[in-house]
Amino acid sequence: MDRVRRFKLLLWSICGLAFAVAFRRFLLGLGSSTNLNDGTPWGLWVGFDVMGGVALAAGGFVITATVYILKKEEFHPIVRPAVLTAFLGYAAVAVGLLADLGLPWHIWHPTIYWQHHSALFEVAWCVMLYLTVLALEFLPVPLESFPRLGKIRNFLVKNRLILVILGIMLSTLHQSSLGTLFLIMPYRLHALWYTPILPLLFFISAISLGLMMVSMESLITSYLYRREPETHLLTKLCKVAAWVLGGYLIVRILDLLVRGEYLAIFENSWQSWWFIIEILISAIIPIVLFTSKLTRGKLGWITLGVVSGVSGFVLNRLNVGGIAMAGTTDSFYFPAWTEFAISAGVVSGAALVFLFAIEHFNVWEHPPRDEEDEKPYTLPRFAPVGTIWLGDPHTAGMKRNSMAFVVAAAFGFSLLPFSSLESKGLIKTPANSARGKDIMQIDANRDGFFVTFDHKKHENSLGQTQSCAVCHHAKLPADEQTSCAACHQDVYLVTCIFDHEKHKTWLGGNQSCTQCHPAGQNRSVDTAVECNHCHNAEDASLVLAVQESPIRMDQLNMAGSYVDAMHGLCVTCHKEIAERIYRPLHGTCTTCHPFVAEESKYEWDKLTQTTASPRWVISTPLLQENIDVEKLKESVAAQ
Repeated sequence: MDRVRRFKLLLWSICGLAFAVAFRRFLLGLGSSTNLNDGTPWGLWVGFDVMGGVALAAGGFVITATVYILKKEEFHPIVRPAVLTAFLGYAAVAVGLLADLGLPWHIWHPTIYWQHHSALFEVAWCVMLYLTVLALEFLPVPLESFPRLGKIRNFLVKNRLILVILGIMLSTLHQSSLGTLFLIMPYRLHALWYTPILPLLFFISAISLGLMMVSMESLITSYLYRREPETHLLTKLCKVAAWVLGGYLIVRILDLLVRGEYLAIFENSWQSWWFIIEILISAIIPIVLFTSKLTRGKLGWITLGVVSGVSGFVLNRLNVGGIAMAGTTDSFYFPAWTEFAISAGVVSGAALVFLFAIEHFNVWEHPPRDEEDEKPYTLPRFAPVGTIWLGDPHTAGMKRNSMAFVVAAAFGFSLLPFSSLESKGLIKTPANSARGKDIMQIDANRDGFFVTFDHKKHENSLGQTQSCAVCHHAKLPADEQTSCAACHQDVYLVTCIFDHEKHKTWLGGNQSCTQCHPAGQNRSVDTAVECNHCHNAEDASLVLAVQESPIRMDQLNMAGSYVDAMHGLCVTCHKEIAERIYRPLHGTCTTCHPFVAEESKYEWDKLTQTTASPRWVISTPLLQENIDVEKLKESVAAQ
């Protein structure tokens, strides 16, 4: 069993390295362990760990449906390994998601906070439920070692068909819903991958990938434990996979033809070549190897076809999840080595649990055979069920694997730059006033990502000059309308706009404390009198509140961030108008924030006649309705 021991040693080493990276990730956050950015918020952990992991685990529902629904009993020997692989695959998805979430302790929120219109909500619930179903499907296997729990095992076995049907239903739902997530990205995902039938393509590819993944698991374990390969079953599985792959290829090509995007394949761009490579290794090579008379039934060619197909569909999920968006995000992303370490660690951990299960429970029809004496293993050769397992039943093996884990973890810690062991939080970003007059640029942090705002149109629609207080709820002395940035002084942080030193000077120094703080009480914000105790709308010497303002003077101590102020004011008003005029899109982000699109009516560079790279363009119908381009040119020129 040297192969198994060496393989476990490698797996434990990878887990040790991943442990060091995970420690830093959960201590210091995503920024310390990923290359993610605002343009690419989803990276390797979503593309591979989550999307790829869900697809790779599809063999569970495919094989159980084949055996228990289609009654193909010849595939019964691979049901247990398939269900175990699927269960561990979904468990790995959950672990990978924990690493990717900015607030991983909120992973339980979908169970309480229901967002019925969200595709991600449906995916979260289906994954949780299907993970539970897979656990119940596999539970009878370990329960064979516990005779006292025989009633539970018998109950699960008797109701197996119900679990199988639930598993097929749930897996079908969320395999396709992963594709639904990307239907809201027509201007972000490249046309070779974006399609209205993306959910259908995800589901079909999951079926073929599930068949090939079950075959790969069988090939790997047969090699490690020197079992006789189940060539006759693998040949049939791959033959079915070839038919499914053929259907997938036809549907995908027809989709490109119907949508008129087939010419993008020949545009000689990196996307077109990447698409060709994906189709070649995910579908064409496996189909040829699985159907050719020269290669049919030969273990080496089956292995090559399976590896090619699995790699191709993992690449497909990575493409849809991020790579195919690189041309529209104006940001470069390549996973950090720490991201690869976490993903490899998740896979290695799942593999160790799989090996533990097949060595301790009756996952196979026949137990694995020893490399030296070729005699079947008996349970005493392995660690007793319920003890702590470190990968090898012998003390020497336990020490060896433990040492590999510790050494790899230490090596991982040595590679991590621990220059700072605390989070710096949000960096202060001073807010700037909007530029322009009738048509303004709202770009508080001057990063070029601005919103164009038709000031004159809003003023007219809200009641001419009488409407100023709707937005300008406070003003400084001698100001007609004080800029938002005067009080909301930071783009992301709350600002205290109460100047204590000035008030103390105005009121007579230290002797004035009791004018605001009652005698005998702690002098703090909580005990201070309200601002309107002294101030009123006619007091011209200090900050004034417009009489029509919905905000009272005693609420002007702390000003929210510039972003929160804009969103709180604009979004609230737009939603109210949207409900009144029955225009749902009027309350969405794209009403103010334009898309990044290849084909657009206007480009900001052309308007401003600058040499800056075009990142934002005016492309939504609402923006085209509201913006007078000539006025926009005049406004920019006047700056």
